[in-house]
Amino acid sequence: MSRQSLQVELAERPTGPVVPGKTFRQTTVPAPTEADLRDGQVLLEALYLSLDPAMRGWLDDKRSYLPPVQIGEVMRGSAIARVLASRSAKAQPGDIVTALMGFREVGIVPEALVDAAFPLPANGRPTDLMSVLGMTALTAYFGMTKIGMPKPGETVVVSAAAGATGSMAAQIAKIMGARVVGTAGSDEKVRWLKEELGLDVALNYKDKDFREKFKEATPGFIDVFWDNVGGEQLDMALARPNTFARFVMCGGISQYNENEKKGPKNYMSIVTQRIKMQGFIVFDYASEYADARAQLTQWLAEGKLQRKETVLKGGLKIADEALMSLFEGKNIGKLLVEVKAAGFDEAKL
Repeated sequence: MSRQSLQVELAERPTGPVVPGKTFRQTTVPAPTEADLRDGQVLLEALYLSLDPAMRGWLDDKRSYLPPVQIGEVMRGSAIARVLASRSAKAQPGDIVTALMGFREVGIVPEALVDAAFPLPANGRPTDLMSVLGMTALTAYFGMTKIGMPKPGETVVVSAAAGATGSMAAQIAKIMGARVVGTAGSDEKVRWLKEELGLDVALNYKDKDFREKFKEATPGFIDVFWDNVGGEQLDMALARPNTFARFVMCGGISQYNENEKKGPKNYMSIVTQRIKMQGFIVFDYASEYADARAQLTQWLAEGKLQRKETVLKGGLKIADEALMSLFEGKNIGKLLVEVKAAGFDEAKL
């Protein structure tokens, strides 16, 4: 009997949060084989699936930096995967790579969507490929070094600082010599930010006195604000900028599931304080990925970067529930779904 492969397809566009069992449907199909490969393609078996806030935006039929996922299509997503077969010089059988292969157990992927295997440092682990050395870390690296550009002693505030991107952005700001304030949604996350990541201040935005604490944490105002959240926290930051502050607009997770988006009330500070507010997509810096990964790898090897992953077991059958949990703030660091439990040949990494 031929091997079967589970895949997750978009069943209907959500009008709010993802609804498990309704937004997506699970389909079992015959798994492709080496015989199905064409030149420039790679046959992959998913090991870990990445869950990211941007996925919610891909479900809306709106103009964006990528076309929306169409009804009936396999949900877009990146995975850590093992190469089963290859007709590309970019990957060899047995390699562990990352690839935009979608929510499926086995799939054929064009080489352009596969990141070639690269060596991990001595203290590395396979999941680093999607966390501290993955796309979220690259996002943090470019956003902080190219747009935020904190100077030693400046105050940097990072919202959702315990998430995959925020935790990297906060640490990179510390490496660059900044005083870093992070916000998060639980006392456990606040402790992690202070005790493990070494942030100068960490605040729970659910505390009743959060606004007062936010003001106390920024007595000299804000030089760089990293926005992962939007909404109220963005508005609070706009009330406390330094002149010529830089606002790095990375995301707005508080607004992704809202039908009526809430804009900031304090937007005139952009004019009066001459704020530079810039959005970006990590793909903008694709030509610099190798250099950025080399720097991140060095920092990891030197112990300057800490990481944490929340890995959910259950395979693709729980992918929709896992995606929903991302917006409920249940993860610390990078959120992954274990698709296939397997041993790793470290020499292949």
